[in-house]
Amino acid sequence: MSSTNAQQQCASPGCTKAISSRLACPKCISIGLPASYFCSQSCFTTNYKEHAKIHKLAKQVLAGGDNTQSASGTVCSESAPVETKLSLPDWANKFNFTGNLRPAMQSPRRAVTPGIIQPDYATHANGVSYFEQNDRASNTAIRIYKDWELEDLRHACEMGREVLDEGGKALRVGVTTDEIDRVVHEACMERDCYPSPLNYYSFPKSVCTSINEVICHGIPDYREVQDGDIVNIDVTTYTKGYHGDLNETFFVGDCDKDSKRLVKTAYNSLKVALDMCQPGTLYRDLGTAIQKHATQNGCSVVKTYCGHGIGELFHTAPNIPHYHKNKAKGIMKVGHVFTVEPMINLGTSGDKTWGDNWTAVTTDGKRSSQFEHTVVVTETGLELLTARKTDGSEGPCTIMPDWNEEWFQR
Repeated sequence: MSSTNAQQQCASPGCTKAISSRLACPKCISIGLPASYFCSQSCFTTNYKEHAKIHKLAKQVLAGGDNTQSASGTVCSESAPVETKLSLPDWANKFNFTGNLRPAMQSPRRAVTPGIIQPDYATHANGVSYFEQNDRASNTAIRIYKDWELEDLRHACEMGREVLDEGGKALRVGVTTDEIDRVVHEACMERDCYPSPLNYYSFPKSVCTSINEVICHGIPDYREVQDGDIVNIDVTTYTKGYHGDLNETFFVGDCDKDSKRLVKTAYNSLKVALDMCQPGTLYRDLGTAIQKHATQNGCSVVKTYCGHGIGELFHTAPNIPHYHKNKAKGIMKVGHVFTVEPMINLGTSGDKTWGDNWTAVTTDGKRSSQFEHTVVVTETGLELLTARKTDGSEGPCTIMPDWNEEWFQR
């Protein structure tokens, strides 16, 4: 699950100075966003107009808690008539959609098995993670995980891989994304995992399912998947105190050539970035490699959302933009754990958020694709913690496999 693209240290775009005070943006605090800190009052004043854009962008993640629509407006029973299930949510009746996809109603929230360890936001009324907010306010360095910590983090990532594989097996023409959510949720329960997206800033489901022009954060509903759709399944599992995050895009039925080019480009955009990961690599350089590959294949890179640090927290430092000339700070060191998850569009790079305050779509209605892995930096490169089990081999995976279309055909 992606993070909005926010800068570390001084929050002014382009500022490279470290934070030396607790000068925070009052607007961020007043609307319930994690505090954004600045190196000086003059820097804050000079750059406020540009910084203010993040208030709108961050609401794509945080405003879900303010979306208190009635159950009749977004949710209906699984036993409801088909016409009710496929009706538009209240917010969608006058919404200006960019593409052909339309939302349907959602099923009620699924229960978590008693005894499963939950993250701090799981029971918060608005899904707020105070641990993440405190980390954002006080963290000045990228965490280095020790070997004993990585054992449990590997387990979380392995569980995430198993759960995504279960969700992928269930995907086919005619299945609903609500059914994918059920499969993912139950797979999490069977493995004593909490599905990290559930109630994260009020996200209502256990998995993100993003179809066709949806870039990310699609909410599962009663719409049936159609022949020719592309569907991204984004899974994060929380167990033993750690999160493991990954996603893949699948072809459903007979997809057109542009869709196949797009999905392959998204896969290889992630691969060219992961091939660079080793001690000493600048985080900002990943975006240059990603954008170069995407552009060479006639695609564009979404700038609003980024990869992120992960582990005990769902989202933490570093932030990893996927585009050229970004301002990401930091150098990879052994023990850094993070996700890389470039979102690649067939058309322009712009995005728009649906009225559910979560679903991000392309502004031109053309398709988007994404792949994601969680990795840890090692002495010799990286370990792919969420790797596919393609050949039954044991031991750590240190390189992302070459593209294989058959893996993603449903």
